[in-house]
Amino acid sequence: MEYFFYCRDRPESAALRSELVEAHWTFMDRYAETMIARGPTLTPDGTAATGSLHIVDLPDPAAAREFAFDEPNYQAGVYREVLVRRWRNVLGRTMWEFTGAVAGYQRFLILAQAKPETGASRDALDEAHHGYLDRGYRERLIAYGPLFSEDGAEWTGTALLVELPDRAAAESLMADEPYARNGLYETVEIHPWEFGGRR
Repeated sequence: MEYFFYCRDRPESAALRSELVEAHWTFMDRYAETMIARGPTLTPDGTAATGSLHIVDLPDPAAAREFAFDEPNYQAGVYREVLVRRWRNVLGRTMWEFTGAVAGYQRFLILAQAKPETGASRDALDEAHHGYLDRGYRERLIAYGPLFSEDGAEWTGTALLVELPDRAAAESLMADEPYARNGLYETVEIHPWEFGGRR
């Protein structure tokens, strides 16, 4: 089962986050074989972290809760909010298998959270959604897929990791994306993001 985790930092937690880097990496080393993507989201100028993204293949919901809530940053109070969702890896690869890097481009996490009870509308637009991304953005997609409730029963949005020229390009991607164009999303967040892990 693939899970998406997005942890939002508390204000003024940068020093604590820095102190815990090695503990965080050591915890994540346990999941190295099943990690699909990871890394911090950043302030617009890229100078400070605002949160942490992880996408991991885990055996069950209990393992997902352990991953989310036994992690050192969470235990120490770095995070103010932890989002846990089931996810589906549409491209079937990890971020390390992305080969389309372009010098000077920026990486983003786009987190689009669905309005309640829009699953049927999403099903009707599924082919248009994938076609849109495949035709216009396939070389720019690092990873993407739908988000679901923890039991996998309800569609709750979409998460995309993309490499694009700038934020305006990310906004343009979402402006014409079929789910967004048809009003299925409650919110769309665009976060500067970078590959994480040991350097």
